[in-house]
Amino acid sequence: MKRLFSKSSKNATPSSAKYSAPEPPMAGRTATALPAATTVGLQPNYVVPPVPHPNPHEHITLLASEDGLLMRPHCAGLPNPVSYVRVSWGKTTHIAELPSDRGRPSVDWKEGVVIYGIVGLMTLFNASYLLVITSRSDVGQLFDASHLIYGVKSVVSIPLVKDRAKSILSRMASRNTSVNRPSLLVSNIDDLQVPNEGTSGEPRVKFADEEEVKILTPRDQVEFSVNNTGRPASPISSGASTPASDVSMTHSPVSTIANRMSFWGRLSKRASSTSEGADIEESLLDERDLFDSIIHDAAGVPDKVISSIIAATAPPPDSSEERNSELEARILRGCLREFTKGDMYFALHFDITRSLQHKHEQFTKMHTQNKLLSELDALPKDTNVNPLDDKVDALFEPSVILPLWRRVDRHFWWNEWLSKPFMDAGLHSYVTPIMQGYIQISSFDQPKDTSAMQDDSVEPVDYIVISRRSRDRAGLRYQRRGVDDEANVANFVETEVIMRVQRNGISNVFSYVQIRGSIPLFWTQSGYSMKPPPVLAPERNPAQNLDAIKRHFRRAVPVYGPHTIVNLAEQHGKEGMITNAYREYATKLDAKDVRYCEFDFHRETRGLKYENISKLINQLERVFENQGFFWVSNNMLLSKQKGVFRVNCIDCLDRTNVVQSAFARHVMSMQLEAVGLLSPPQSGKSGMEVIFNDVWANNGDAISRAYAGTSALKGDFTRTGKRDLGGMLNDGVNSLARMYSATFSDWFCQAIIDFMLGYRTLSVFEEFLIKLQSTDPRELIRLSRIRAEAIATSVARVLSEGETLISGWTIFSPEQLNVKFDDRFEEKVLLLSARALYIVSYDYSLEKTKMYICVPLGAIARLEKGAYIISPLEEASRDPVQNAGFSIYWHASNKISMRMTSYSIRNCPEDALTRSPPAVSVSSSTQYKPTLPRREPTKTANLSGIMSKVSENAAGATDVCFAAFKALPVDPARVRSGSSTGYAEPADDLAGATTCKQVVDMMVDSIKRACEDAGNSPVITDRDVVSLTEAQKMTSIYAKMEYGVKRLIWLGGLV
Repeated sequence: MKRLFSKSSKNATPSSAKYSAPEPPMAGRTATALPAATTVGLQPNYVVPPVPHPNPHEHITLLASEDGLLMRPHCAGLPNPVSYVRVSWGKTTHIAELPSDRGRPSVDWKEGVVIYGIVGLMTLFNASYLLVITSRSDVGQLFDASHLIYGVKSVVSIPLVKDRAKSILSRMASRNTSVNRPSLLVSNIDDLQVPNEGTSGEPRVKFADEEEVKILTPRDQVEFSVNNTGRPASPISSGASTPASDVSMTHSPVSTIANRMSFWGRLSKRASSTSEGADIEESLLDERDLFDSIIHDAAGVPDKVISSIIAATAPPPDSSEERNSELEARILRGCLREFTKGDMYFALHFDITRSLQHKHEQFTKMHTQNKLLSELDALPKDTNVNPLDDKVDALFEPSVILPLWRRVDRHFWWNEWLSKPFMDAGLHSYVTPIMQGYIQISSFDQPKDTSAMQDDSVEPVDYIVISRRSRDRAGLRYQRRGVDDEANVANFVETEVIMRVQRNGISNVFSYVQIRGSIPLFWTQSGYSMKPPPVLAPERNPAQNLDAIKRHFRRAVPVYGPHTIVNLAEQHGKEGMITNAYREYATKLDAKDVRYCEFDFHRETRGLKYENISKLINQLERVFENQGFFWVSNNMLLSKQKGVFRVNCIDCLDRTNVVQSAFARHVMSMQLEAVGLLSPPQSGKSGMEVIFNDVWANNGDAISRAYAGTSALKGDFTRTGKRDLGGMLNDGVNSLARMYSATFSDWFCQAIIDFMLGYRTLSVFEEFLIKLQSTDPRELIRLSRIRAEAIATSVARVLSEGETLISGWTIFSPEQLNVKFDDRFEEKVLLLSARALYIVSYDYSLEKTKMYICVPLGAIARLEKGAYIISPLEEASRDPVQNAGFSIYWHASNKISMRMTSYSIRNCPEDALTRSPPAVSVSSSTQYKPTLPRREPTKTANLSGIMSKVSENAAGATDVCFAAFKALPVDPARVRSGSSTGYAEPADDLAGATTCKQVVDMMVDSIKRACEDAGNSPVITDRDVVSLTEAQKMTSIYAKMEYGVKRLIWLGGLV
């Protein structure tokens, strides 16, 4: 507490503070590290010097040495900083801050490469990578040069492997020289002016001279060749490359099929390794001959043809190392693409994640707290709390003593997880917070009188839009809808409009905030058609929906004030169900600070009558007056915004953007009138209207690309103020592009987003390769709770009174006993007590036990553990480490009991107490069903069917029976600091297991020890439950063809 309120040094400057008060070394640093600070026992990221802290370094020099990757600040007038940072080579990195040798420098920094900042550190399968910003765009300045804002234009991943890192750095140095970037040359330390690098990453608008039909096509995917050490350096920026579609004309049918049907890129590698002088025409002829021979050998059978082509031209990796290497390259490309799409922004000298009013409220709250502490004599004696001054700086930054990353709003900080190693090391100036959203800074001249057109009768106006997109429940359109269990909604965006008006020499600064976000209920929407209907999540009950919406507004109202909900979704038709539910639950809220309003956008604007939006504004006129806006005039606070509009449609994109722009236009008129300037009519011809429409159209496009993959559908209205035929045709093309994006590539992009935000581990990509989609991390949390409840319910229903439970697990298993490979699998509960093992079939929908079998520990004869392959179609599902299971064999006796839940007095099948289902040999092919097994739990037809089947099996019982179990996928998801987000198996005794094989070993060991305690010693054998060869034999040709079509559709868009 003392440090936060210590008196600042008067002579300290931000640039000198770093070196006059060095940071304490992180745990595990070398003996030559800097001396520790006075405070002992705190992590470095909680220790800051008692002076205004330096900002993130604007330029950083990187150098590859023998011991690791070195970095230090690169700035004018400070050629030899007192310290530098070393990141060790290897997958497990160690970050250390070391003192510089000023007298005899041992490091030649002239060979270094200068970058603009660090995105963070990413650890993948084979190596760790440092992500750095190599190109940025100048977005502009917020009123003055001390508030510069930049856009992330290019990011490069540097592998923490010495030889590969040197190659990448050498390529970066060549590029900096070739594109004439003097600010990124080490020899040019005195010239730090960044040249204009263009604004290609920003969605700018060029207006046509005359009206015409405008057709927009989806943007090409960006490739980053800098990370491929096998390719030569490109003389241009990595921000653009030739799309893959441009070279498809030179591909033969063999190449095309291989590229589409195989996830792996070995074909392209072989093609790229061909000498430049090779005859392409001859190569195509060879491939056509290969294609003809494959068709002939396969007798024209489609499945065999496709399999033969893939096996001949693009086979899967031969080893797990090669597979991980190729998957690693794909992950890196996806991650770099997310940071270089043109919607990532950062500033070095101030916080861009908070609105002007929010910062002012922070300052007022802090002053009140300090005053109270002063009255309680809880502050240091030399600290004075001055009375609150009437003068207000609109751009005031609160808590400047803290590093920038400690001041930003974490909801809008997208690289926090990647920056965590530097935060933990206390290297505050190497942490650059990056925000996703949109920022545009514009200006126009407003006439003092609409009739006056002379140059001296205008007032300059700065118009700035800042949209901040939340990282909570982040993701893409059809993968993230509605609310999650932590009351976060998808596509939550805070949009602030800042306007500065000079009036008679007095500066007036206005700020107005609106928010958008998905409807805060549990609902989903499939992306497999053009206009899929949204539906409420069937697994959620009304109480859960009401609780979620309550917690959502309970969190949002204290931040933004009273909410006025403006729901633009259709009140009838496909969207009617969600609209009716939203209205119903909003009414049940009965909150005085939440008001619900409906405006069926499509119905009200039918016939292209977008001017009818004025009806909504007139309806909400009183709300506009009550809300007001943040206004600072001549450093005096005149008003504050008292409430917010929460606008939504289904996507919170197109309709939402049009209405928010209309609200912003109405508020701008109120602000101009407040300073005595008349707002011109909305003719679209004035300079103000051109700038306003341009800014809001670009804002809508940026948010749309981040969430849906294409530009906003109603962009022509926000650009010109009217809706035309060209815009309608453009919307149709964009809708098709969105459906394509949702169908082809969004699932892998979603996995990338979850991984880079720290919500999922690398296991998310294993899951993607198996299921061709990924699971919402919040859904994993919910499933873990459901599984824990299933175990608790089973214990209460199955175990006898006083019986001691040793362990309880949920596990995958065939629905029937004595079967290892079947078309019906379910998730069972396995209970291990001190006297028996219970195999429980659990109904997750009704939350009750369906049936259980009690096997005394003394009856268990042996356990077999090994690979359990139920799908040989994908590389990840063939991995024996992540696809493991075990079988339990027991002797049939009258001690084996079987019970089931029924709606009659009979709950035990005939002879079940004395007999068990017949044993079946593992090698017997008659028990295998030639279809791909289902992955989700399936329901049994009915209870009478179960009992009759069990009774029928019991009639021919033998002496030994068995049950097969497959471990569920392990996903020890990361837990973010300060958040409850995380997923873990409900059983504590499985904590620490990272693979299915480890889980199986722990389970078998627990069962063995329990049997030994009961006086039995079962035999433990290492033997595959179902081997890869057996699984391949039992997988039908139809299943293979079905999976091949899925690969063609899903993975084809990712190649």
